[in-house]
Amino acid sequence: MSNWDLMMPGMGLTAIGLAGVFIAYSGIAHTFVDGMHALTGLTMFFGLIFLSAGILEGGVSTTNKAKATTLVIISIGLSFGMVGVAINTISTVPVFAGIMLIIAIPAILIAYVATKYPVYAKPVSIIFILAAGAGIAAYVGFGFVGPDPYLVGKEVTEETSEENPIISPTVPIQTISILAGSSVQGAPDFEPDIAKITKGNIIEWTNNDNVAHTVTSSLDFGETFDSSLIDPGSKFQVDTSKLALGEYEYMCIVHPWMTASIVIEEAKEPVIAEVIIPAGASTQKIGQLYYDPQDITITIGTTVKWTNNDETIHTVTSGTLETGPSGIFDSSILDAGSSFEYTFSSAETVDYYCIVHPWMAGSVTVE
Repeated sequence: MSNWDLMMPGMGLTAIGLAGVFIAYSGIAHTFVDGMHALTGLTMFFGLIFLSAGILEGGVSTTNKAKATTLVIISIGLSFGMVGVAINTISTVPVFAGIMLIIAIPAILIAYVATKYPVYAKPVSIIFILAAGAGIAAYVGFGFVGPDPYLVGKEVTEETSEENPIISPTVPIQTISILAGSSVQGAPDFEPDIAKITKGNIIEWTNNDNVAHTVTSSLDFGETFDSSLIDPGSKFQVDTSKLALGEYEYMCIVHPWMTASIVIEEAKEPVIAEVIIPAGASTQKIGQLYYDPQDITITIGTTVKWTNNDETIHTVTSGTLETGPSGIFDSSILDAGSSFEYTFSSAETVDYYCIVHPWMAGSVTVE
């Protein structure tokens, strides 16, 4: 007869484990994903062990209660399994299911034969062992010599990886900060929490905390973007030119309470800010404007256009008289009536001056 003291906890653990595995693999819960896989899988297996021991104690039970329990558990397992395989987006699930069947079917048959027909248990076990060995040998053998040698490494050709594209230095960069102390649950984590990004720009996350974090798209478990571990002080970039318009939630796998989102918006018309070099700027005197406006604040992606309305030559050169040119931009000589443009792609403050008339100085603050 069956042992209900073992079957009852076995049924409970199996049901809880199956439900957890289904939730984890279906994508309903996208936090603690790896932990749920491991914990619910172990719960399910422990439940099956208790359940099997209870049903098979004293031989295979023929009671209606044991049969009904077995049918219910099989029905739950098949229904959760079919739904989980059908709706999930994880490519390894069919392989996982196949391995489970390869292990489960021989184990069930051998257990049944051992309890019902013990005299045949040994030969049946030997048959399964020999069959498994023959299958492995055939897989390995044909993998090396078959028409499609899938175990032989293919020659790797050098090409630019799509996952790590070469990003042009002229593409605007919009920055997001991983804040210090964000590893503490409840503390501020990403700044800004909802970042509006122009499609085509580069998003750059900087880890300003003292522990490692990740930037991982939540709903598809990192298929859209995944930084892996970002060490303190390190950065991670995503090129948005291939992302569809819309909102993307992301999280830190290490600290799943850290969540934020980016909103990819349509690119807007270029914004141009005008700066004039006024007449008389070549003369150093009190009250004279050298650049108008002298200090300007703009947003990322804005182009600043300097126009020389003076009667003599000037330059627009990043840097200061004290430190010299910084190398960010340089107009060279601007004749009277000429213009120079530069697009600012990252948040910073850039000082500039005229090399010909070094008392002429201005600044651009990019937000």
